[in-house]
Amino acid sequence: MDPPRKLPGKFPELGLAPLNMNKTTQIDFTRRLALGSLLGLIVLGLAWEMWLAPIRPGGSLLALKVLPLCIPLAGILKNRMYTYRWVSLLVWLYFTEGVVRAWSDRAPGNYLAFVEVLLCLTLFAACALHVRVRLKNAQPPATPSTL
Repeated sequence: MDPPRKLPGKFPELGLAPLNMNKTTQIDFTRRLALGSLLGLIVLGLAWEMWLAPIRPGGSLLALKVLPLCIPLAGILKNRMYTYRWVSLLVWLYFTEGVVRAWSDRAPGNYLAFVEVLLCLTLFAACALHVRVRLKNAQPPATPSTL
């Protein structure tokens, strides 16, 4: 039996086909994906707790859970690497909430929780790929010359 064939490309260790994008296009794509999923989480959180499936009729204070998601918007819009790093950690809190509510809520709340989980996974993947591509694209630090 033949050994598995590695495909050439950006991620040969994963066996993925080559991505026909240069580094700038990849950075722009992951930035837009991260921004879109972050905005999606904010809109979903507000709509969920205010109109679609609030815990109490008329909305609840759980809508305030989206406030921490508004903080990284400026950093992602300014393309700051540090923001992508800590957002990839912050998103797991919302992922956990989505998994718990998908398991415990009734429809339509559990469907909204599944959407939240998907948005969280998309945001994490976009942030991780963004950091990876930018670090591969970065110039090595200059070494001090010896006298």
